[in-house]
Amino acid sequence: MAINSLENAVVRLLRERPFYGHFILNLRREQRSLAGKPAGVTIRDGIPILAVDPGCFDLLATQEQRALLEHLVTHLLHLHMLRRKGRNQHDWDIACDLAINPAIADLPQDAVQPGDYGMEEGLAAEEYYSRLVPPFDTGNLDGDGYGDGELAERGAAGEGRDAAADTTLDEHAIWSDADSTPLALAEEAVRAVTRESQRGSDGEVPGELQIVVDGLLRPSPIPWRQILQQFVATAGRTGRTSTWMREHRRFSHDTPGIRKRRRLNLLVGIDISDSTNIVEQREAFARELLQIARGRESRVTVLYANSRIQRIEAFSGSSCGVQRYDGGGFTDLRPVFEYARNMHPLPAAVIYLTDGIGPAPEQMDFPTLWVLTGAGEKPVPWGVEMRLEV
Repeated sequence: MAINSLENAVVRLLRERPFYGHFILNLRREQRSLAGKPAGVTIRDGIPILAVDPGCFDLLATQEQRALLEHLVTHLLHLHMLRRKGRNQHDWDIACDLAINPAIADLPQDAVQPGDYGMEEGLAAEEYYSRLVPPFDTGNLDGDGYGDGELAERGAAGEGRDAAADTTLDEHAIWSDADSTPLALAEEAVRAVTRESQRGSDGEVPGELQIVVDGLLRPSPIPWRQILQQFVATAGRTGRTSTWMREHRRFSHDTPGIRKRRRLNLLVGIDISDSTNIVEQREAFARELLQIARGRESRVTVLYANSRIQRIEAFSGSSCGVQRYDGGGFTDLRPVFEYARNMHPLPAAVIYLTDGIGPAPEQMDFPTLWVLTGAGEKPVPWGVEMRLEV
């Protein structure tokens, strides 16, 4: 099967370039047609995604497959899909590839390089974009604009270069999926994948990525309350073709998710083991969660759990909830997610306050925010990590 090409490519990466290999393993993967492109990455509703067209990917040589995967990882690390900010899409796509391709060996021959446009290497995507776009060109995505006619017609193609040859190595059209994710939440999601990839590769980071990884892994200056608010807001976004509930295909056309209702359905797990018995943190978390819930029509189910679920409470945005409950004992994170799988309707997301020390499911379809206490550790690669500091 063609999909074996991707699996084999990841195995080779793990052996030769372990950071890249672990990064790919930590992404949610999906197979789909990509307009003739072999693969693409995006961030959809807070979740980093690797999309692959197995047939096209299989056509690449072994080293080209490796180079493409490195290319995709680098796009995510630079958050290119979230930095366009109204720029011309085609020119921004080209600029992003120009910014990262020189550092990657064995790319396919049609991969764009700064030298193709008479530019030096080592610039940021924004700098390449400013040089690609003609002065005074305020054109929109349909190609209309003002300025020198010849320059506008040439656009990003550059001197003596055929515009038809200007294309990206990977599929960038799916970058529009990232519009559903606030920048701060996207940073946290990519930061979490980066952390896991660094751990998996024994702390080693390729030299060409060291600066961007170091910058990404610095302690986040973003207040935890803001991250929590953005996570809930993203979970509750309705009316989009791309929603978290889309993944639950077993419900066919009767998906009981946020497509069918306005009410936001959240599941909150609260670890009541001895290691997380910090009153100030629990109360601060509860206050913020209640404030968010009151600001929208929502239903929040709260599970108090240690090695098993000890107590269940539910409240709507108009009522108060989240009481203090002390349980003690050790932690098993799996019962909360098992409960989530059996909820009707299914939750839009799971938020878990815990130190993360305990067994957890190997994978999970529900978007999950790990709200970690003090010296807590993210228990699994999936999900977004947030540290609760009060």
